[in-house]
Amino acid sequence: MTVAKIGIIGGSGLYQMEALTDIEERQVETPFGKPSDALIIGTLEGTRVAFLARHGRGHTLMPSELPFRANIYAMKSLGVEYLISASAVGSLKAEAKPLDMVIPDQFIDRTRSRVSTFFGNGIVAHISFGDPVCQQLAGVLADAIENLDLPEVTLHRGGTYVCMEGPAFSTKAESHLYRSWGATVIGMTNLPEAKLAREAEMAYATMAMVTDYDCWHPDHDSVSVEMVIGNLQKNAVNAQRVIQSVVQRLSQHPPESDAHSALKYAIITPLDKAPAEAKEDLSLLLKKYL
Repeated sequence: MTVAKIGIIGGSGLYQMEALTDIEERQVETPFGKPSDALIIGTLEGTRVAFLARHGRGHTLMPSELPFRANIYAMKSLGVEYLISASAVGSLKAEAKPLDMVIPDQFIDRTRSRVSTFFGNGIVAHISFGDPVCQQLAGVLADAIENLDLPEVTLHRGGTYVCMEGPAFSTKAESHLYRSWGATVIGMTNLPEAKLAREAEMAYATMAMVTDYDCWHPDHDSVSVEMVIGNLQKNAVNAQRVIQSVVQRLSQHPPESDAHSALKYAIITPLDKAPAEAKEDLSLLLKKYL
């Protein structure tokens, strides 16, 4: 049963959606453990949506501790088809200044210890991931930002998000390396989400909100914790306005997405010969192909 077709994962600074009404909390059990927190289901712009605080509402989970599979599986279990990720990032380009919003269309993986697939244990699948975000959903997100004309915010359509392991930030040598690759922003969470959302046949897009420049910038050392916290708070307010607009647009004109059939040709293992336990764990993803 579909509870919500639109899901929101809130990152650093965005732990709740203040405009939600008719709220219920749902503890979701998955074959991959518990999500980061209870999922908050409520009404936004007349539409039921599901919200999850990525790091928990008290920000208790480090990026490498996040239960990525449980988070995405839980969203899928509620019927989510469009998943919006709001994420704090550092900027690798001078033109992407603090408070700007970037809608990345590419990722570079610099993680080391993240499980970013539902498959294994007797079932093999290889998704297409050349274009790692849903271009249609990314377009809706960018259009919403552009039309809101947010103060101090410049929109950057497209760009490359470097996903690093953390929890420490980059060295200056690493930061300059990522800049030499042409990367735009750096964060610690979105690539596993994007891979798992694709396997779960959900359209996924990132709203990357710049808090500060990464350490390559000559003025980086003058950045204070207070400045970063202030930018996080401003970004959270802006993000909520954007998400309200996106939900309204999606409810009126939900776009077609190739992501919604991502597993059609990706599953290599004949499912009639696959282990029963693995098929049971993945039944939510596989049911239309069984």
